[in-house]
Amino acid sequence: MDFISSFILILYTICSLLLLLYGLNTYWIIHLFLRKRQSNDLSDVDTEQRFTGKFEEAESLPVVTTQIPLFNEVNVAERVILAVAAIDYPLARHEIQVLDDSDDETCELVDRLAAKLRAQGHWIEVFRRSERVGFKAGALEAGMRACKGEYIAIFDSDFIPPKEFLRRTLPHLWADVNCGLVQARWDHINVEHSWLTRAQAMGIDGHFVVEQTARNRNGLFMNFCGTAGVWRRAAIEDAGGWQHDTVTEDLDLSYRAQLKGWRFHYLPSLLVPAELPPTYSAFKSQQYRWAKGTIQTARKILPSVWRAPISLVKKLQATVHLTHYSLHLYMALLALLVLPLILSYREGIALYRSLFFLALLVPAALGPSLGYAVCQYYGHPGDWKLRLIRLPFLLVVGFGICLSNGKAVIEGLFGNDSTFVRTPKAGGTKVKHYTVQRNWLPRLELILAGYCAFKVGTLVWLDQLALVPFVVVYFFGFTVVGLS
Repeated sequence: MDFISSFILILYTICSLLLLLYGLNTYWIIHLFLRKRQSNDLSDVDTEQRFTGKFEEAESLPVVTTQIPLFNEVNVAERVILAVAAIDYPLARHEIQVLDDSDDETCELVDRLAAKLRAQGHWIEVFRRSERVGFKAGALEAGMRACKGEYIAIFDSDFIPPKEFLRRTLPHLWADVNCGLVQARWDHINVEHSWLTRAQAMGIDGHFVVEQTARNRNGLFMNFCGTAGVWRRAAIEDAGGWQHDTVTEDLDLSYRAQLKGWRFHYLPSLLVPAELPPTYSAFKSQQYRWAKGTIQTARKILPSVWRAPISLVKKLQATVHLTHYSLHLYMALLALLVLPLILSYREGIALYRSLFFLALLVPAALGPSLGYAVCQYYGHPGDWKLRLIRLPFLLVVGFGICLSNGKAVIEGLFGNDSTFVRTPKAGGTKVKHYTVQRNWLPRLELILAGYCAFKVGTLVWLDQLALVPFVVVYFFGFTVVGLS
């Protein structure tokens, strides 16, 4: 056994073991979700009803600031500003702060709309900076210094908050003085646009229906998702404010606040519709930022998590939470290593393939799939069976972006670049076409698709048929994502 062959075997085994651990953790999260999925439902309703009368006393209500960070969002800026203005809260106590860093015609649209709303009695301010220092985090940080609110709601440009948003969220902050954040659940307005948006919707539902509920209701760390939430201003300030040394400033602040002792509350029954990225390039850009930023936050936060006086279970779950995008790196490595592994161990691989492979990768693969099935059953009970037909395409897309996200993981692990790359929004009536900067990755994805096709032929020739379905999914994934 030479050094290269040994290295391939060891690396393949490590990646398989790590995939197994993350896959098995999915079963644990599903267990936590099923155990506590209804634990807060009645108390949530009771809390909201208990404070209904307070909303009738307009003069005594606290000032709430709703921040809308924008950068060149002419397609959706008007929609989100009008939706925020329609939120049911006294106009004199609701400060709307448009954080507009745009350098295109969005500025003119925002100014015109703000003037119109002021004439109707709304308290709306447009806040602009001379330079985009810190990108979104910098805008939120600068806006908070100027705003008047005791509570701060945040909506990205592609979200459409319901009128009852503040009536549903504020009571939970009033009921618990140690509650620093109330997070709502994301919903989707363009889920039927394409198979890509259907797959994305299922993936996001997995996080918001199952994972967020499981984490929050079992006392684990959960994350503010950057939008559709309302913060207690004191919690942001106590945690050190918005910081822009990662590209997931929301995740970073979430952990810093919870490490300071602030509790978060998740409202899965409060749905806030949003637009899913309609193109593969926009979707990959979004996923790339999330993967890179999550690993950056892990580098920054995990030492503090492990030093904190909290339970070992909470520390382990925080570690899994902050490093879960590393799965894509392991998946990309497995795609490259299968064929060299088989060719290096044609005689001795049978036991590894039949027992080791089945014992490790099958449970790892089935865990997330089961999680998605559970989220559809409880999140969409009326048509959950029909929605399950989206699962194979979600798996194909998930495998297809493993190279892109694997690259993001490496950048997040070893690089310090915190440049925020926005995800273009189309809006209901597209006014302007925003594009994502192209790179060399799609070509490499297509090369890997060809490599996977060659692997399938080789595996059939070598009679290693158990691995063929595994490689076929990679082939379809790289082909779909690379071509698109």
